Amino acid sequence: MDFLLDPDHCYPALLARDARFDGQWFVGVTSTGVYCRPICRVRAPRRENCRFFPSASLAEAARFRPCLKCRPELAPAARPWSTMDAAEVLAREAARWLDECAPEEASLPALAAHLGVSERHVRRVFTAVHGVAPLQYLQTRRLLLAKQLLTDTRLPIGEVALAAGFSSLRRFNAAFQEQYRLSPSALRKGGADAETGASGTGTAFETAELRLDLRPPLLSSALLNFLAARAVPGVEQVDVERLSLSRSVRFSRPGQPDVLGWLSVRLPADGDERPRVRLSLSPSLWPVIAPLMPRLRRWLDLDADPQAIAAALGETLGPAAAGLRLPGSLDRFELAIRAVLGQQVTVAAARTLATRLIAKYGEPLPDAAGAPPGVTHVFPTPATLAAATVDDIAPLGMPGRRAEALIHLARQWPTLAFAHGRGTVEDAIAELAALPGLGPWTAHYMLMRGWSWPDAYLPGDVVLKQCLEERAGMPLRPRELIAAAEHFAPYRSYAVLQLWRDAATKSAAARTLSKSAATRTIRSQPKTVGPE
Repeated sequence: MDFLLDPDHCYPALLARDARFDGQWFVGVTSTGVYCRPICRVRAPRRENCRFFPSASLAEAARFRPCLKCRPELAPAARPWSTMDAAEVLAREAARWLDECAPEEASLPALAAHLGVSERHVRRVFTAVHGVAPLQYLQTRRLLLAKQLLTDTRLPIGEVALAAGFSSLRRFNAAFQEQYRLSPSALRKGGADAETGASGTGTAFETAELRLDLRPPLLSSALLNFLAARAVPGVEQVDVERLSLSRSVRFSRPGQPDVLGWLSVRLPADGDERPRVRLSLSPSLWPVIAPLMPRLRRWLDLDADPQAIAAALGETLGPAAAGLRLPGSLDRFELAIRAVLGQQVTVAAARTLATRLIAKYGEPLPDAAGAPPGVTHVFPTPATLAAATVDDIAPLGMPGRRAEALIHLARQWPTLAFAHGRGTVEDAIAELAALPGLGPWTAHYMLMRGWSWPDAYLPGDVVLKQCLEERAGMPLRPRELIAAAEHFAPYRSYAVLQLWRDAATKSAAARTLSKSAATRTIRSQPKTVGPE
């Protein structure tokens, strides 16, 4: 096969179980018919029995079935950003759309319509880049998700089939048997107990928990501290000490009512050699887990490549940046509105404004949802804010122009390419910056987190300017600032996060030192009793 990788490069990494390559490629073992991740703990196969594939789809197209020990469905995805080749960009956008679209939307005509090209062209380009046809890629993603649900949860097999994107249990059983050469019930241990225990009461949904793997290291504390500083009461609840995070979720589907629910994640401790994230969902979200899963991984940046990021950042930012993740977003509209609220105010002030907005326009979660403490509302929809007036929003504590910008953004939202993840980064920035009330800083920030763009530089950011000038030892003009940040390309977003983090740490240390000095001054003064 043309897509086979060079064993001279891959086999030594397989022997070393090098986690840097986890999800970057898979090894098929001809003597067993199984394909594994590079980190699989079983005894290493002989070199002549190994075939190395750049994706799970290619391994399954070659008739290998996934390993039951290392579980390829848990491998972090390879998500390189490329602006060099138009065909590659188109193929990667097609794969992203297939990953995130609702099962009822997934079809070749719908994919072609989304990309604005012919079906023949998208099939040809997709196959040239990924090595398999679009629907074959989609079938692999669905089967791997079903395998994860069968292994990690007690959901009924019929519910697993629908959640993974299959239209019927019969089709699911047939595809599973054909591809993996065993039945879903045979894969699941204690399948009979799962079937009987999960019927009727919904307890299987309530107790289900998924495991999400990633490439180490993971700096959980930095990720949670960033989100905690911006957490809006009622929508998000972050516990840095317990390494947990909960929030509400609104999942929208064309032509169907929105799905409201909540999720909770537990992160591993900093420095964990085999970090794993544990995910719990409300019962309402399990039926949409297939399109929701890629968003969850992007939200926590679980597919990041820490080694590549560290190499790009070099020694300039030091080991403190190792394992840093770029917090994304589950809802681009929520992120966009909160970005506008945060213009020209502090992070705390922006959170206060968002809290007031939620109190007035947020939608309460149903009582039956069983949400975690502190999670009570979901963020308002674009239609809700589009129907508001300046006189409604401005009294929340913002200038009239800021309120106008929010309303205009909500009204334009259905037509924005940024909202649908279409087009190039440059086009999306120009589109956002052209909206009234949105400047270049806001547009870059929305791309940085809304699209998980790893190479964002926020023009005009005061903290970044101070940090870069401090490192340079002299004042820098705008062009010199951009040139200094270019040193961190193509991962400038991570440099931004680390520089913000450094500035916050120094500010906290300075406040502590100032308080200590003030305390010593008070204690050194002579004590008096009564008036002098």
